[in-house]
Amino acid sequence: MLPKVRSVQVGGVEFGGGSPLALIAGPCVIESADHTLMMAEKLQQAADAAGLALVFKASYDKANRSSLDSYRGPGLEAGLRILERVKAECGVPVLSDVHLPQDMAPAAEVLDCIQIPAFLSRQTDMLLAAGKTGKPVAVKKGQFLAPWDTAPLLRKVESTGNQQVMITERGFSFGYNNLVSDMRSLPTLRELGVPVIFDATHSVQLPGGLGTSSGGERKFVSTLARAATAAGIDGLFLEVHDAPGKALCDGANMLSLAELPELLESVLAIDSVVRQ
Repeated sequence: MLPKVRSVQVGGVEFGGGSPLALIAGPCVIESADHTLMMAEKLQQAADAAGLALVFKASYDKANRSSLDSYRGPGLEAGLRILERVKAECGVPVLSDVHLPQDMAPAAEVLDCIQIPAFLSRQTDMLLAAGKTGKPVAVKKGQFLAPWDTAPLLRKVESTGNQQVMITERGFSFGYNNLVSDMRSLPTLRELGVPVIFDATHSVQLPGGLGTSSGGERKFVSTLARAATAAGIDGLFLEVHDAPGKALCDGANMLSLAELPELLESVLAIDSVVRQ
């Protein structure tokens, strides 16, 4: 039986508080309005079929791409309009990463959860600005941080009076252009008393591994997702695409939409055993 952590409500989806595993999923970046809405609809169907609560994720701006020439997304205003349509037309809560403190206020008008990117996870101004929105905040643990080094990050958000904070594990830097997932990190993070999310797709990324872009080992996504669920998590984060080989960002480490139903079935079975 997993020890309980605090409950964080993202729209109508509960993370922690003894609730079953919840899902955060979507393409890495908003490629177009039509593609984003299609993905949200397909993901909602898959989550409903599995009996999983879904929060839809897509980035309006990927400000940390390896190359200046890489696609970043439609930007703040256009991207938020698309995510607003996802909420209205698909009826799912939405999450996106925010890269600038001054973007927090407009982003919070649309987003149900603000995500702090891993590279910015120690930036005090970012964490304080996110906390002051009053919205749930998902902090991605920097790939340069030990799990116990995340406690001060959470305290920065909580210092604003916002207790709706979660932590996301996404692998640790392991030499050059590689990451490793240490399952011991997950129970260590749960000791902080906040919901723990495992990002199974960025954990198989090979940062900068292709020179001007990141590579990835997509074949390990399902293995890590199942292992993390067995170790005990409150949410599973998956970047999913209908055609990962043609994706405009992070295709090498995104899960194929066709593979999602089988993975959801297996992690739900594991989660039910862990929580007995």
